[in-house]
Formats: sequence, structure tokens, C-alpha cells
Amino acid sequence: MKIRLVWLAALVVLTVGSNAHADYNSGSLALQNGDYLTAYNEFKVLADKGDAQSQNTLGMMNDIGQGIPQNYSEAFRLYNLAAAQGLAAAQYNLGVVYIMAKGLPQDYTEAMKWFRKAADQGDAKAQNTLGTMYVKGQGIAQNAGEAFKWYSKAADQGFPPSQENLGVMYSSGQGVPQDLVRAHVWFNLAASRGLANAQKGRDDVAGKMTPAQITEAQRLASEWMINHNK
Repeated sequence: MKIRLVWLAALVVLTVGSNAHADYNSGSLALQNGDYLTAYNEFKVLADKGDAQSQNTLGMMNDIGQGIPQNYSEAFRLYNLAAAQGLAAAQYNLGVVYIMAKGLPQDYTEAMKWFRKAADQGDAKAQNTLGTMYVKGQGIAQNAGEAFKWYSKAADQGFPPSQENLGVMYSSGQGVPQDLVRAHVWFNLAASRGLANAQKGRDDVAGKMTPAQITEAQRLASEWMINHNK
């Protein structure tokens, strides 16, 4: 099986109580309802005042052309403003811009820098992406041990693509000793969240395991879910 890399838009919700919070939530509701003009106007006012959440979300609207003409340059500008304030979601999005070459030359080194900033703040998508960059040697020397470390951080947060990626590493012995029980555990956890490839991976390794090993893997997966309130 192949390592899974998933690009996900990093949209976050403001969690502090303030007038900006109310305005941001109003913009978010408008966005969810497809009222892009209202959403744009709400976010624009806040973004111009320096609100990082609104800068990031407005950047995303420009990035994908959501209700407005697609504008990579404006998205890049807004992501930079929010990322400079330390917003992990914007740092992740900025990394995506660099690695996907959206309106500028592809730059794995710069992408890696921003993904790491977001990953260090606990952003699971960034952690998963860092893991895959280490697997592929994109912007950094290949390092299966580092890949395992970052996948583990995201998997422990319940991020299904990273759980699947750990299943791949354990099943193939990539970066860690081959361990079919642990491979089954991680594939099973990812499969429970609807990842079809993880289900296939689980079934493939199950075909190489004893009934006792499968029972142990299922016990460990249930224990993980209980301990992580999943």
C-alpha cells in the first residue's frame, strides 16, 4: 500500500469571546449557507483589522475561488499575514501553496518550513504532511524514522490518514520493525473512520496473522479508542 497524503483546507473557528468572534461566526454561517458576498464582507472587515482567523479564511476563499474570482496572489498575501501571527492553520495553508506551486515556483524547502511551524503547534494535517515529505525526501533527506515520528503525533490525535500511514509502515517494516499486530491496529482505527484503503490494508495483514494475533490487535484498537474517547 502507498503512504497517504491528504491536502485539507485548514479552516478554523475563533474560540475567544469578543465582537470579532461574533462577526467571524456570522461570516462563517454565511459561508456555510452559500452567501459568499456576506461572508466576504464580514471577513474582509476583520482581516483588514489584523484578525488572523479572518485573514486565513479570506485567503482560502481567494485560493479556491469561493464566491469570488480565484486569486493566488491575494491568498498568498493573506496566508502570510495570518501565518506571521502564528496561526497554525494559515502556516499549513502557506505550506500547501509552496508545495503545490499555486501562483509561484514550487519550493519544498519553504513548504517544509511552514509545515514544521504548524506541526510544532500540533496541527495534525501538517504533521502528516511532514511525515510524507520525509518518506519521499521532498525538501529534506529521506528519513523513515522522522516520518514515523510525525505520523505518530498525528495518529495519536485521531487523524485517519496518519493512522493508515502507520499501518503501511508497520506492515512493510518501513522505518520500524515489521509488526503485523500494530499494523492491524492502525489500519483498523483508520478503517473505522471510513478509509477504504485502510480497510483493505487491515484485511491484507489479517490474512497473514494468527487468530490470537487478530484478537490482540482488536483489543489494542478498542483500548486506544477508549483511552482517546473516540
